[in-house]
Amino acid sequence: MRGIRLGSAFGIPIRLDVTFLLVLPLFAWLIGSDVSNLTGVINGLFGTTIDAGPLTVGSMRWVLGTAAAVGLFVGVLLHEFGHSLVAMRYGYQIESITLWLFGGVARFTEIPEDWKQEFTIAIAGPIVSVLIGVVSYVGFVAVPLGDPIRFVLGYLALMNVALAIFNMLPGFPMDGGRVLRALLARNRPYARATQIAAEVGKVFAIVLGIFGLFANLFLVALAFFIYMGASSEAQQTVMKAAFEDVTVRDIMTPREELHVVDERTSIAELMNRMFRERHTGYPVMRNGNLVGMVTLDDARGVREVERDAYRVDDVMSRELTTISPDDDAMEAIGRMQERGVGRLPVVDEAGEFVGLVSRSDLVTAFNIIQSRGSLDSFAREPSLDVRT
Repeated sequence: MRGIRLGSAFGIPIRLDVTFLLVLPLFAWLIGSDVSNLTGVINGLFGTTIDAGPLTVGSMRWVLGTAAAVGLFVGVLLHEFGHSLVAMRYGYQIESITLWLFGGVARFTEIPEDWKQEFTIAIAGPIVSVLIGVVSYVGFVAVPLGDPIRFVLGYLALMNVALAIFNMLPGFPMDGGRVLRALLARNRPYARATQIAAEVGKVFAIVLGIFGLFANLFLVALAFFIYMGASSEAQQTVMKAAFEDVTVRDIMTPREELHVVDERTSIAELMNRMFRERHTGYPVMRNGNLVGMVTLDDARGVREVERDAYRVDDVMSRELTTISPDDDAMEAIGRMQERGVGRLPVVDEAGEFVGLVSRSDLVTAFNIIQSRGSLDSFAREPSLDVRT
């Protein structure tokens, strides 16, 4: 989620995802279309007598809708800064804050595993939202302003408190779900706490989705996001626990056991080897040195009638993403995901090609580690050679 960079504050880049450019006008339209009803809600809650009539004349409703929507997303941005500034105080780096379809996301370079730190970071956002609501309410009742401004302040007071309450529901990875994980992690392994919080989050997402079918389809989309987010983070956490103290050296295929291909090999011969050996990617060698990687997708780019004429060095990738044998296995996973590749050449400190680690190596290693015992034992067991 990169988006359009707006600037930065406190050293944190602020971005807008393209979906935000759609949802902001939508919110402005929804608020503007419902000014009359919202005025009644504000009057009922706060005991005021704002006249809705003048607020719905001409373009006034759309001006109010736009102002309220912008104010709401400014509140969301400050909510994310609440998380981020507390995290920075603990020494964590923040890659960015992005406003998008479902509000805001603060992207951390590392998720805190200390339960006290996670609890404090998670609770900081809702606290900021409540404070914004309180400040808006004080302005609403204490400052002599016209009804249009009072409407916007009343709306922001109401919605920021509602935002804080909603975020504290146990829909992991929402704030409430992270608070739940932090509390669970007080007396159980972090991976197990994540699993429980994720399961609770999935149940919450299902209930929210069913409710959304009868109330608002936006809630259905939000429920899907929560469900997928819970599944993804749980999987990442379980993998991180499984691969603790496991290095690339433990799971890579060493050079002497690798199937490699010479750069002068024809594409036709390469395809035959792929069929016989059931491999879809090979390191490409020249005089014993690694010069590239070639995959099935590279070979497919050559028309069948030309495969005898083309050689591997015509289609191979020369810009290689490598990894050290002493790097963590999770670093290999992250690098593969970042670069969109299925295998990484392993190069030692001297620049020598010493092996290859693939996505299938990682999956096999993960399955073997899982078979050794429950998640509760991952953090305590010594690493093993899980290479296949």
